[in-house]
Amino acid sequence: MALIENAFADNGAAAAPDLGMNLIFIVIMFAVLYFMMIRPQLKRQKEQKAMLEALSRGDEVVVAGIMGKIVDMDANKVQLEVAKGVTIQVQRAAVGTLLPKGTMQ
Repeated sequence: MALIENAFADNGAAAAPDLGMNLIFIVIMFAVLYFMMIRPQLKRQKEQKAMLEALSRGDEVVVAGIMGKIVDMDANKVQLEVAKGVTIQVQRAAVGTLLPKGTMQ
């Protein structure tokens, strides 16, 4: 009774990879990556840019969890009224969400 099985040398025919299948696999993986990660991120960036460009006085927004109403703005800064008579100044790019009118009462 042998405890060790016989080892046979491989003739090398099965060791050659199929280049066409590898190339197809890489292309499929890139397509999945594009449609699952890159494309949705580009869409979100485009929507965020459009929202920032459309901001105007009187809009109600959220900045880092702080809700406020835009009272003044320029190209880079926005002044928010967070409470009656209390305003803060933030960067325009920091605005995260545009709220529906009347959210802050």
